[in-house]
Amino acid sequence: MTESTTESMTESTLCPRLPLAGFQRLHTRDPERARDVVSEAFCPHRLTALDGPRRFETRFHGTVRSRVSLCYLDYGGPVHIAPEEQATFYLVLMPLAGHARLGVGRDQAGYDATAAGVPPVDRGYTIRVGDASPHLVLRVSRSALEDQLRSFLGHPVTEPVRFRLHMDMKDPAVRSWRRVVDLLLDDIDDIGHRGRPAAEPPAMRRLEELLLSRWLLGQPNNYSAELHEPARGGPPQVIRAAAEYMAAHASEQLAVADIADHVGIGIRALQAGFREHLRTTPMTHLNEVRLRRARRELLAADRTSTVTEIALRCGFQHLGHFSVGYHRRFGERPSTTLRR
Repeated sequence: MTESTTESMTESTLCPRLPLAGFQRLHTRDPERARDVVSEAFCPHRLTALDGPRRFETRFHGTVRSRVSLCYLDYGGPVHIAPEEQATFYLVLMPLAGHARLGVGRDQAGYDATAAGVPPVDRGYTIRVGDASPHLVLRVSRSALEDQLRSFLGHPVTEPVRFRLHMDMKDPAVRSWRRVVDLLLDDIDDIGHRGRPAAEPPAMRRLEELLLSRWLLGQPNNYSAELHEPARGGPPQVIRAAAEYMAAHASEQLAVADIADHVGIGIRALQAGFREHLRTTPMTHLNEVRLRRARRELLAADRTSTVTEIALRCGFQHLGHFSVGYHRRFGERPSTTLRR
C-alpha cells in the first residue's frame, strides 16, 4: 500500500476510535514526511526515530485554528524532538498512554497519562517520547492567553506566562481544566464526524475562554500569586455601568471579559464588584436580564411568534437550558407563557 493511499483512507477503515479521526492530516512511516507536516502545524524541528524505521508510524489528526487547537499525534515508536525556539504559542502535551520527558536546559520533567508537559514559550526545549505513547496536544496562541490574563488582572501583561513544566492531572484544579479540554475535544470531534468544516460559534469561543481561565488559575505560573490575591471590587458607578452595558447588549454573546474590557477593569474586579454591590455574579445577572426580557416578549407575542425565535432574540443559544432556566425562574414553561 502506498503512503498516499494510506493517507487517504477514511476514518472508518483506518482508526475509528482515535481522537479527532475526522480531521486526519497524516498517516506515514516516513520520518521526513512526518517532520514536514507536523512542522507546518507547529514549528520547525528535528525529529529522530530512536528505534529506526522498525516501529515508526506517525498518525496526526487535528485542526489548527487561530486561538486554540487540539491535535492527536502518535509516532508509534520512540522519538526525540528538538523544536526551534518560537514565541507565538503555548503547548500542553498530554500522553494518552506510555510516557515522555520534557527537557529545558538542566530541568527535566517526566510525564505520562497521569500528567502533562508544558514547554516554555520563549526558550528552547527537547521532548523524548517513549514507545507507544500517543499524545493529545493542545496549542494555544500566546496572544489569546495573554489577552485572557490581561482581562483577569486589569493591566497589561509585560512578561510571558511561564508555567511549571510538569502538570499534575490528579490536582483538583487541573482535573477541572481537563474536563473543559474534553468538552472542547467532543465538540471538535462532533464537527469531524458530521463532515462539517470547523467553525468558531459563540459557544465554542466561550468554551475556549473557560479553558484559558482555568489553565491560568490551575497550573502554577509566574502570575499565580497575583491571580490568587483577593480582588478589590470595582466601585459602584463602574458596576452600574457594567449592568447598563449588559442590559443594552443582552442579545449578544457577551463574555465576562467583554464586559470587563468595556468598563475598564479586570475580570476579578468585576466579579468582586458584582458580589459586593449586587450580591450576584456578572453572568447570573446577565441571565436574569435575558430571562425577564424573554418573559416580556412571550407575554406580548402574537400567534405567529415561536419560543425559539424569542429565546434567540434575547441572547439564549441553548434552547434546552433556556427552557429549564425559565421554568425554574417563573414556575412555568416558555410555551405556556406564549399561549396566554
